[in-house]
Amino acid sequence: MDQPEDPGSSTGLRLAVARELLLAALEELSQEQLKRFRHKLRDVGPDRRSIPWGRLERADAVDLAEQLAQFYGPEPALEVARKTLKRADARDVAAQLKEQRLRRLGPGSAALLSVSEYKKKYREHVLQLHARVKERNARSVKITKRFTKLLIAPESAAPEEEALGPAEEPEPGRARRSDTHTFNRLFRGDEDGRRPLTVVLQGPAGIGKTMAAKKILYDWAAGKLYQGQVDFAFFMPCGELLERPGTRSLADLILDQCPDRGAPVPQMLAQPQRLLFILDGADELPALEGPEAAPCTDPFEAASGARVLGGLLSKALLPTALLLVTTRAASPGRLQGRLCSPQCAEVRGFSDKDKKKYFYKFFQDERRAERAYRFVKENETLFALCFVPFVCWIVCTVLRQQLELGRDLSRTSKTTTSVYLLFIASVLSSAPVADGPRVQGDLRNLCRLAREGVLGRRAQFAEKQLEQLELRGSKVQTLFLSKKELPGVLETEVTYQFIDQSFQEFLAALSYLLEDEGVPRTAAGGVGTLLRGDAQPHSHLVLTTRFLFGLLSAERMRDIERHFGCVVSERVKQEALRWVQGQGQGCPGVAPEVTEETKGLEDTEEPEEEEEGEEPNYPLELLYCLYETQEDAFVRQALCRLPELALQGVRFCRMDVAVLSYCVRCCPAGQALRLISCRLVAAQEKKKKSLGKRLQASLGGSSSSRGTTKQLPASLLHPLFQTMTDPLCRLTSLTLSHCKVPDAVCRDLSEALRAAPALTELGLLHNRLSEAGLRMLSEGLAWPQCRVQTVRVQLPSSQQGLQYLVGMLRQSPALTTLDLSGCQLPAPMVTYLCAVLQHQGCGLQTLRLTSVELSGQSLQELQAVKRAKPDLVIAHPVLDGHPESPKELVSTF
Repeated sequence: MDQPEDPGSSTGLRLAVARELLLAALEELSQEQLKRFRHKLRDVGPDRRSIPWGRLERADAVDLAEQLAQFYGPEPALEVARKTLKRADARDVAAQLKEQRLRRLGPGSAALLSVSEYKKKYREHVLQLHARVKERNARSVKITKRFTKLLIAPESAAPEEEALGPAEEPEPGRARRSDTHTFNRLFRGDEDGRRPLTVVLQGPAGIGKTMAAKKILYDWAAGKLYQGQVDFAFFMPCGELLERPGTRSLADLILDQCPDRGAPVPQMLAQPQRLLFILDGADELPALEGPEAAPCTDPFEAASGARVLGGLLSKALLPTALLLVTTRAASPGRLQGRLCSPQCAEVRGFSDKDKKKYFYKFFQDERRAERAYRFVKENETLFALCFVPFVCWIVCTVLRQQLELGRDLSRTSKTTTSVYLLFIASVLSSAPVADGPRVQGDLRNLCRLAREGVLGRRAQFAEKQLEQLELRGSKVQTLFLSKKELPGVLETEVTYQFIDQSFQEFLAALSYLLEDEGVPRTAAGGVGTLLRGDAQPHSHLVLTTRFLFGLLSAERMRDIERHFGCVVSERVKQEALRWVQGQGQGCPGVAPEVTEETKGLEDTEEPEEEEEGEEPNYPLELLYCLYETQEDAFVRQALCRLPELALQGVRFCRMDVAVLSYCVRCCPAGQALRLISCRLVAAQEKKKKSLGKRLQASLGGSSSSRGTTKQLPASLLHPLFQTMTDPLCRLTSLTLSHCKVPDAVCRDLSEALRAAPALTELGLLHNRLSEAGLRMLSEGLAWPQCRVQTVRVQLPSSQQGLQYLVGMLRQSPALTTLDLSGCQLPAPMVTYLCAVLQHQGCGLQTLRLTSVELSGQSLQELQAVKRAKPDLVIAHPVLDGHPESPKELVSTF
């Protein structure tokens, strides 16, 4: 049932005028004419919806005016009435209605264009509206000059990976530059001709998703995209629409984007398969409860922004329309349950070539651009961070100022937090001395505004809010806030938002360190509001939490004190430390410690597919927070309450590995690391191997191990394994469980085993390992300097590669325990194992064969070994004198 239109809205006023004009016209009709009008209204043409006859049959003039206005909307209702009056032989009344509409509503609505005519008008409007975009410094530039191509890669499918041979690495989905060809491929059909109706563009904050979405809209209007497929495309900024008060229908939202109020919206909606809706920032959509939980299904129903957008997202509303959805990389899991068969693509930011192009576009002066680019490229960490366009803009902005002042970026650290703080410092240092205190105060107020917005999930701020904080017209407002004008009922409504959402989150985090010691907490709450010890971080607070940790390092805190002229309290740092340490006390994100009682259950579980609907991986997010501090002592102290780091279902990217490697380097003595059901191959940008090279690589697997090692490129986990060899690293246990372990990973791990100073336990449980991979791992374990004492191996099937692992026992200097529980050991393999166990170089003390099926002959051979080496413990139920289930553990070969 339609909800009443808000009378204070522009649409509400036009609706009231339309009702008045319709009623005046209908009251001019005789009873016979009114009856004829009702009958003609049943069929208003093949391209229009008709009001159900049940609503028309007994309707008088008042009812008819109301039905027309509510069903079609203001201008369309007047046009439908005018044409129907002519068909009902009331031409004089139709002419009067046309004249009155022109006088009351203006010439823009005097005649509705057909859909085909309106297409051209709408495209021209979009081109004009989006031809220029505002730079973050409020400078307006052409979108064709502002837009720098990004890398966009299709999401690789896990089942395809698993279908490959055990020794192969999956070919990563190739990242493509975001040009017209790539954008056109987003909605391309598959091999069966099925075209996706929902495409999700995901990526981290500041990566350029919104700019890419706007460029897609602009290119469509320019006739470069989706020709013959899309008649109308609409850009829906979710955060902005959610903050609008009152209710609106989808038809109203469409009308707001049209150049005039005479748009043939009903005709547009009559062909939803020809419409494209771009939902920017869909991760802003809240989970609805109660009456609001039901998504909107009628495009003419006035509802909350959340219900309308939710209806589009779930395909309850216009199920055949095309959707392009942008969301942060940490949030798509929350949306998956609401999306209908989405096709995902990852926005990966700038390639190295594109970084250089961006520098030249930013500086415009070729000499200065080359100097700035060369400087940043020499700083490897800073150059890597510039893959994010917003970070690249900050670096360019700061660098331009520092070069003008004859300074450099030598103090820049390794994190996004440090780059953002450097930008704040540049603003403060550029202010005249006399204005310094004022700018500092304004920045404090801006941080407070950011914090209230983040906690309240608000990105739009009214002028009144800025006036209350004395920010309106200030330098801070000009630099950090962008102004947006929205058409209102009586006057233009002005709102402000931060130059980037990630910057709002950074300033929100900064606000916690600018709180004065002993001063009562603000209405937004203290740091405990952000860090809740009894719950995982809310997805919309993840980035703010990361920034908070980044600001807690001693160096960053000194920077804040220097730039803001204040004393930063240690209280926030101690609260953050207690919060991290509390995660080890049964927090859902930390895997339980493995005990003898739980080993069997864990080791026999089948690998599970990663669930699409999960929240961001919580233990990994915790490590990101610690990484952002870049303070070894703090990280070590934080990790001391977490005896084990367990990451499950992580699809590692290079940044994830860098974060994990740093935390492993800082881990305290006795720490264990478990990777469970993780993807250990990066989907990276690289050219596909030629057929000859791929054949050569596969043939190399059957040659000598040294030849194979030379041919394999560094694996994704190479930085982690290198870290394990650091003299300061205290990691004692590493377990890979239910993973596909490519040869390159085995090679790099083998190298680490030879030099890891503290690693004493290695677990390889239910992984897919090639024969070459097992050979390389065995070579590492047999290395004279290897300190591994316990090896646990469980293979899903019988593999010849086990012979290398068994043969290693003759040389391994430190190995005392080998656990092969759950492996399949054919009789010849057991014979070989027994021969190795009796070799004089074998120092093994314990051999575990729990739940291994053995033939009678194999059991006799093992018993002979026990007699020959009485100090050797061979754990097997039959050998241990527990023959209660011999059928399960004794087989005939």
